[in-house]
Amino acid sequence: MDFLRPASWEDALAAKAEHPTAVPVAGGTDVMVEINFDRRRPEHLLDLGRIGELREWEVGQDSVNLGASVPYTQIMEHLRAELPGLALAAHTVGSPQIRNRGSVGGNLGAASPAGDSHPALLSAGAEVEAQSVRGTRRIPVEEFFTGVKRNALEPDELIRAVHIHKADGPQQFSKVGTRNAMVIAVCAFGIALHPETRTVRTGIGSAAPTPVRARAAEDFLNAALDEGGFWESGRTITPSVAKRFAELASGACDPIDDVRGTAAYRRHAVGIMARRTLGWTWEQYRGTAPARLEGAA
Repeated sequence: MDFLRPASWEDALAAKAEHPTAVPVAGGTDVMVEINFDRRRPEHLLDLGRIGELREWEVGQDSVNLGASVPYTQIMEHLRAELPGLALAAHTVGSPQIRNRGSVGGNLGAASPAGDSHPALLSAGAEVEAQSVRGTRRIPVEEFFTGVKRNALEPDELIRAVHIHKADGPQQFSKVGTRNAMVIAVCAFGIALHPETRTVRTGIGSAAPTPVRARAAEDFLNAALDEGGFWESGRTITPSVAKRFAELASGACDPIDDVRGTAAYRRHAVGIMARRTLGWTWEQYRGTAPARLEGAA
């Protein structure tokens, strides 16, 4: 196994072009586990650890440009206001040591259905910036996952950054596991309210071959909130609306039975998480809404 260690991003792209099968490694929290257990034996490892720009982020007017190697700890400590759903998800990733090394870029590259960052990225609205010596393109995160541990990157491409919409409303993340962290999710659910566009987005993890949005649930809820005047009035969402949203979220799942849980349990748990996180985010929205909404509630 050859170890490639470029000193710059340009050198990394050139190395990836020359060795398309080279496996990128930054934090190594996924790749090194597979190598240590002899599940993967690549001809080349492409170490991105010397490229400082991948560990930088920039907060713009509408979005956050998150370098591919920014550790989860930095998101938790510095980007909680801009990316609350992702910060909540980051809290559930591994141990403090793993959170100091692991990154969203690595999580995306692994493309595991159980990746903890994926539901938050789906619900917030994100684009993956992929680069090669041929140029740059942005891939909507819902189009990035193409199968179990497969993604839309071309063989010569690397993830440069993730562009994530800044929160304009409450966000939540919920995960079912045998404990709060240091565990692979049995299933996970993310939700984000977007008051500026009066829409709700979701993300589901570990309950289908790829992370997915519950689009039917979103469409139903968006229509119900609009037709019922909930955004304007700020009144409590009715139990019937919350129940139907949860049912549709469960219906978006395509899970399997495995050692961590059954398909039936995953569907049930996703419905419970959908209903609960909707309640939490909506109560937060009502609490931070303008006074004119509070008076109408």
